[in-house]
Amino acid sequence: MAAVGSGCSTAATGPGAVSAGALEPGTASAAHRRLKYISLAVLVVQNASLILSIRYARTLPGDRFFATTAVVMAEVLKGVTCLLLLFAQKRGNVKHLVLFLHEAVLVQYVDTLKLAVPSLIYTLQNNLQYVAISNLPAATFQVTYQLKILTTALFSVLMLNRSLSRLQWASLLLLFTGVAIVQAQQDGGGGPRPLDQNPGAGLAAVVASCLSSGFAGVYFEKILKGSSGSVWLRNLQLGLFGTALGLVGLWWAEGTAVARRGFFFGYTPAVWGVVLNQAFGGLLVAVVVKYADNILKGFATSLSIVLSTVASIRLFGFHVDPLFALGAGLVIGAVYLYSLPRGAAKAIASASASASGPCPHQQPPGQPPPPKLSSHRGDLSTEPFLPKLLTKVKGS
Repeated sequence: MAAVGSGCSTAATGPGAVSAGALEPGTASAAHRRLKYISLAVLVVQNASLILSIRYARTLPGDRFFATTAVVMAEVLKGVTCLLLLFAQKRGNVKHLVLFLHEAVLVQYVDTLKLAVPSLIYTLQNNLQYVAISNLPAATFQVTYQLKILTTALFSVLMLNRSLSRLQWASLLLLFTGVAIVQAQQDGGGGPRPLDQNPGAGLAAVVASCLSSGFAGVYFEKILKGSSGSVWLRNLQLGLFGTALGLVGLWWAEGTAVARRGFFFGYTPAVWGVVLNQAFGGLLVAVVVKYADNILKGFATSLSIVLSTVASIRLFGFHVDPLFALGAGLVIGAVYLYSLPRGAAKAIASASASASGPCPHQQPPGQPPPPKLSSHRGDLSTEPFLPKLLTKVKGS
């Protein structure tokens, strides 16, 4: 994802001026490596901490907060933060900010309305996550939630005509198998289960969340290709729709209870931690994700699964049995294989073919190579598989 201001300047330098990359390539390379490691840490912590904090807040004894209010508050904070960042970009000039927002939000209302559908789906997805994590152990949810990779891949093939390599199809099958094993483990183990938890409802919620995540990400990319707008503007527009739609969902699902007990009923420091994580965690990832390639993202996902499992053992008494370990291992392996660049995937396939003997489809010497497939079809291996909010936006 390209953050605001990430593009390279094409202006000529003055006499004696040398670009930083030309001056000290080693220093620039070392700085880029540090940024990649920082990105890895941010992705791991954000992926694991949000799930663990929701699980912790939802299982604390005492009054339970309304999940719909937490979703609304996260959208409000995200929108306000993006508004402040846009204000800073305009150097504190209120008039320029108002004119900019009028042009971007009202005059270009068609682009704004395009965000209503993904915003609705993301709001639904955030509410479903609360339902799923309230009914599933954090480690089980973290593993099962990787089905979003499968749904994103399938929607990309169907809606964007993308092609997947054989290794990617195999990794998706491996992913599905691993998740199925982990869910089978739920019937026979996983530690003590509170009476108010329903694993069936949790599984249905996480599957629906994965479907909505995959569709929203691909739809968002499809409708916004070629449109202009910064990362913060798009997040502000999503936040506006998210707040309005979240309030509608709150009124429909828990309106009577919220009116009787209050919007902030059951809020504790742990709940505020969840809200802040949801609001700012995604924005932070939007900034650092441009420094992380697909292998790094896959590694971050794998580490977050391990971290969630270890933390669940200590915090919630989660029991890791051989069945869960097998399923989680398959999912971690599938995530890594899926995130490999296509060149690396071809190298693995070539190595496997050479180990088993000559390929029957090898091009005979002296024959011209077959024509390459059209390059207009996207390569899914180069796309982020994390929940995609703001990728492929021209000018961002």
